[in-house]
Amino acid sequence: MKKFLTVFTFALSLGLASFNLNSAHAQEQALPEIPAPIQNLVNEGAQIRYMGDDHGLQAWLTIKNGVEQYFYVMPDQNAFVMGMLFDKDGKLITVRQINRLRAQGDDILDDIADIPVKDTTAMQKEAMEFKSPSERLFYDVQNSNWVPLGQPNAPVIYSFVEPNCPHCHSFINDLLAQRLIREGKIQVRLIPIGFDEKGISQSAFLIAAPDPQDRWIRHMAGDETALPAKSGINQQGVQRNMAIMQSWKFDATPMIVYRNTGGEVKIIRGKPQDLNSILNDITK
Repeated sequence: MKKFLTVFTFALSLGLASFNLNSAHAQEQALPEIPAPIQNLVNEGAQIRYMGDDHGLQAWLTIKNGVEQYFYVMPDQNAFVMGMLFDKDGKLITVRQINRLRAQGDDILDDIADIPVKDTTAMQKEAMEFKSPSERLFYDVQNSNWVPLGQPNAPVIYSFVEPNCPHCHSFINDLLAQRLIREGKIQVRLIPIGFDEKGISQSAFLIAAPDPQDRWIRHMAGDETALPAKSGINQQGVQRNMAIMQSWKFDATPMIVYRNTGGEVKIIRGKPQDLNSILNDITK
């Protein structure tokens, strides 16, 4: 069953990627109260869409870090399940719900910018109380809204990036030119921020996209359609990234953070001059 669900998730990804993403339309049904687990994803910058209440189950779609998830809330509101819904004949209700949104001319990224954010600052402060500054920094970076560039098992570095920062483009292009990403020697977790409204909107789109790696590379190559600056996109994830950057007084992009093989947290401000030194630092 796990393999079966994976296949259909991929199929739905292709369907969602083909959405128009242009005009916004109001949903036919009133937006119900957001369940707590989904609200937590919203607080982290996830894009969400209410898909209706077929068969008495509230249906929600979320996208975060390019990952789509489907939630169905039980009628008593005391439990929910994550996955896809089938009818008695074994047909996917989830697909019908997605197609219904598409038929309405609706956009999964519309009408969600005004969802309230819960304050988790006090809880995070308590969790970090006994950590060193470098560990607090690394915790913040790990829990930012990042998108991966590279192979899953490769050594990881984090980098704050701005979609229109030429130094960010040059940094990633250097990694690509030396085949460090393709050959699995480095995975860069991009932490998108914005210097202006356009950059913020583009970064929010990147976080929500089901194919962020492809879109970032196309954007660097000059494809103006890869990262559209859409209005109405939930920008909370980008704002959180920017708050992390500002709280640590980072003032440039790229700003690179990683842990070396000895456990030390390292910071590089701006484009690195020597990629091999980073590679040696993170390779066992």
